[in-house]
Amino acid sequence: MRRRLINSTLAVVLVVIAVFGVSLVLVETRTITSTAEESVEAEAVQLVSFLDGRILEKQPITPEIVADQSRLQRYALIELKGQPPFSVGKKPSDNSIKAVREGDHGQTVTVMEPRSAVYEEVARTLLIIGGVALLAVIAAVVLAIRQADRLASPLTDLAETAERLGSGDPRPRHRRYGVPELDRVADVLDASAERIARMLTAERRLAADASHQLRTPLTALSMRLEEISATDDPETVKEEASIALTQVERLTDVVERLLTNARDPREGSALAFDLDEVVKQQIEEWRPAYRSAGRAVVRSGKQGMRAVGTPGAVAQVLAALIENSLMHGGGTVAIRTRVVGNQAVIEVTDEGPGVPADLGARIFERTISGRNSTGIGLAVARDLAEADGGRLELLQQHPPVFALFLSRVARKQEDEPPTVR
Repeated sequence: MRRRLINSTLAVVLVVIAVFGVSLVLVETRTITSTAEESVEAEAVQLVSFLDGRILEKQPITPEIVADQSRLQRYALIELKGQPPFSVGKKPSDNSIKAVREGDHGQTVTVMEPRSAVYEEVARTLLIIGGVALLAVIAAVVLAIRQADRLASPLTDLAETAERLGSGDPRPRHRRYGVPELDRVADVLDASAERIARMLTAERRLAADASHQLRTPLTALSMRLEEISATDDPETVKEEASIALTQVERLTDVVERLLTNARDPREGSALAFDLDEVVKQQIEEWRPAYRSAGRAVVRSGKQGMRAVGTPGAVAQVLAALIENSLMHGGGTVAIRTRVVGNQAVIEVTDEGPGVPADLGARIFERTISGRNSTGIGLAVARDLAEADGGRLELLQQHPPVFALFLSRVARKQEDEPPTVR
C-alpha cells in the first residue's frame, strides 16, 4: 500500500507538470520570440530616425559615427541615397530575425539579430521551468512518503492489534492516529478487546467458582457412596442413597446457579422457602466433617421463618460460611437465625482467632485469604447472596460473625417485635 500511494501521488504530479509545463514552455517560447522581433523592429525605427536627423543637419554619416552615436546593439545594413551601402556590427547567419525600415530621405535600414540569442533565452527559461518541476517532484515524493507512512503505519498497527486479539491477548491499546476512519477502526477493535477480556474473565471466573463450589459436595457424595458400598444393611443403603440423591440435586442446582450468574448475575429464581429446612440440611451435611475434626455445629435462634431466595443458593452460602469456619476457625460453630425488621438473618460464628484486622474490609474480595486457600469461597457466597437480593456481611472480626440477610416472608403468627442485635 505504501508503494502504491507513493506511485499514485508521483504519477499525478508528473501529469500535472507535463500538462502545465509543456503549455508554459510553448507560451514562453512564443513570448521570447515576439519580444525579440519587437526589439529588432524598434531598433530599426530608432536607427532610421537617427539617420533622418543627420541628413537634415547635413552631417556626415559613416560606420564609425553610426556605431558610436546611434546606440546600435545589433547588426545593421544601411543604404543611403547616392552613397554605397555599409554595415555596422557583425553579420549574423541567414537564420536570423530581420527588420527593414525606410526613411524620409531615401535611406533604408535593415537590422538583424541571430535566432541563437532567442534560443539561448528559451533554453534559460526551460532550465528554470525544469528546476521548478524537479523541486515539485521532490516535494511531491517527500509528501507522498509522509502521507504513505501516516496511512500505512496505522494500518500495520491495527493489523497487529487484530492479530493479538486472535492470539488470545485482549488488552486494548487505546492508540489513535488523527485519521477519523482509522480512529473509528481502532475504537471498534478496542471495544472488541474489552468485550473479549470480559468474556475470558467470566469464563475463568466460572471455572474457578465451579471448581471451588463443587469440591465439597463431591467429597460428601463420595463419602456417601463409600458408606453404601461398605454396608449390607438395606435400610442403611436406602438412607444413604436418599441422601446421595439429595446431594446430586444440590450439585445440579449449584451448576445451574453458577451458569446463571455467569450469564447475568441479575437473573435469579428467588421464591419463598422454609429457612429451617436449609439450615437443618447444612448442619446434617457438615456434622460428620466437624465430628472428624473433634468439633461441633450447633443451632439457636428463631425458627419457623420463611425467606425469599433460591434455596440452593442460600445453601451454598451457608456451606461456604460453615466450611470457612472449619478451615480457618476453631471450637464450636454456632448458627443463629433471627429477625431484623423485614429481614431474616442467619449468623455463623465460631470460637477461632477471627479475621485479621488488615483483611476485614477485603475479606469478600477474590484471591483474598487469611491462610493458604483460594480466597474464592466468600466471594462466590457474596455473589450468590446478592443475586437473590440479599447481602452477606462480616459483622464482627473477633470472634468472627458472618451474617446472611434475606427478605423475610411475614406470617400472621410472627407479630412479635423484631429483635435487634
